[in-house]
Amino acid sequence: MIKISAKSNLKYLPMMYFLPEELIVRCPTLRKLPRKIREIMQSKQHRKTVESNQFLNEIMDASASLAFRHFGFSGWKEHYTGFCPVWKFSYSLPLWAELLEAEVEWGLQALYNIPSVDEIPFFKPEFVDDTMRRIVKRAIDEQGWQPILDVVKQMPCDEDYEPWDTKTRRRFRQRWYHFRYYQRREQRIVSFEDCLEDEESTVHYIEDKSARFDESVESDEFVESFKALLKPKDKEIITLRAHGHTLEKIAEMLGYKNHSGVLKRLRAIREIFEEFEKKQILKQ
Repeated sequence: MIKISAKSNLKYLPMMYFLPEELIVRCPTLRKLPRKIREIMQSKQHRKTVESNQFLNEIMDASASLAFRHFGFSGWKEHYTGFCPVWKFSYSLPLWAELLEAEVEWGLQALYNIPSVDEIPFFKPEFVDDTMRRIVKRAIDEQGWQPILDVVKQMPCDEDYEPWDTKTRRRFRQRWYHFRYYQRREQRIVSFEDCLEDEESTVHYIEDKSARFDESVESDEFVESFKALLKPKDKEIITLRAHGHTLEKIAEMLGYKNHSGVLKRLRAIREIFEEFEKKQILKQ
């Protein structure tokens, strides 16, 4: 039986090795640690890294990202502030580590049972997501969080949201304060704004569930005013994006070396759009 201090961050190593590769590569400290637990336990430098605040912060953020999506709230945890109970629940790292071991027997002992010469493999994202869904549901039931979640959904507060002009915050303001401007805006540019998304799953593909881009928003004065600020190739990018083309395909069609160039332009367009939008709001 493996025993460690209750204050040690070593107890979170199973959670670190549970993270999917696509998430751990975005964590500078976590990705530097070896995929063999004995190498960590036998190295003073690795042990020091695990006990650092950087390790703790990254494992908390990463596990919170996995958990938040299963609470039934729109957007990402980054759209919410620490005042929001759901944001706080998602950061329940000790609970996630405990339930992970209880749900799939993935704890320190399981790590030590892996042959020392073998690297700990990455779990498939689908397995991680399904396991985390079950863990969050179990936590909600066992901790009695459901009544709190219901109240948060029924009575959200402006303090729950980051001040950024995200879709999540606009939907809240539209529903709670009935801002006519936001109602008009939501109907007016939802398809257009989808073209500018570039986070996580939307980086490579956007399904155009609404009307065609050219038919739904090109005649809109708001969008036309914004498009007038863009370079010709940037206009082509958002038009192709709206029609569901992947970044790789757009790069091929427009002569970029790879999709990274298109992604950089898409993010630059987004920044131009956000600045333009702020000016439009001030005119209201």
